[in-house]
Amino acid sequence: MDYRWLDRWTVDRVFVDGHRGAPNDAMDKKSLRQSLLEQRLNLPDRQLRCDMLQQVMRIWLVGRPDVVIGAYWPIKGEFDPLPALHRWKEDGELLDEPQPRRIGLPVIDKVSKTLTFHAWYPGCPMQEDAYNIPKPKDTEVVVPTLLFVPCVGYGPGGYRLGYGGGFYDRTLAQLIPKPHTVGLGFTQGFVADLEPEDHDIPLEAILNDNGVVWPVG
Repeated sequence: MDYRWLDRWTVDRVFVDGHRGAPNDAMDKKSLRQSLLEQRLNLPDRQLRCDMLQQVMRIWLVGRPDVVIGAYWPIKGEFDPLPALHRWKEDGELLDEPQPRRIGLPVIDKVSKTLTFHAWYPGCPMQEDAYNIPKPKDTEVVVPTLLFVPCVGYGPGGYRLGYGGGFYDRTLAQLIPKPHTVGLGFTQGFVADLEPEDHDIPLEAILNDNGVVWPVG
């Protein structure tokens, strides 16, 4: 399936409700993060945006060779990727693929401050981690080749603004082989002049409710 239309649509509309030209020296990362979180939590058309991003995700996944995909449990108004990934898993079963498709959710190592990914499925037993985020309980560790990452904000070049804990950056720095990384967020989270820090690792792709934001093709 040809999904290049997603890029063209996003190029035209990416600034519809993103942050354009708000200088970083006037708004530090902490303030910017707080502002973006408040806006995300109060989106009046959240369900429509979620439905659109679910569709974007499903189209983007067509033809991907991955068998294990890592994602996240949504918090603080994040987009929920799990329904689209469950459909992706079911599609693999219908195709009778030799290896079953699997979904992994992160579990935080409190010592190293990095993430491992444990198998998740609908109805999977869950328990809260030290940050009160649900995680799979007693399921096996899986190694994703594709990783969907939540974005508080995002900017040109594939750079992401997270919560400031550095968990994903530390995890990606040590994962071998490194998974293909894809950010997920709403158009509201685009920051035109987001400045990456030295330790920031750019994402290979970013998807929002209008389509593919990065790379722009």
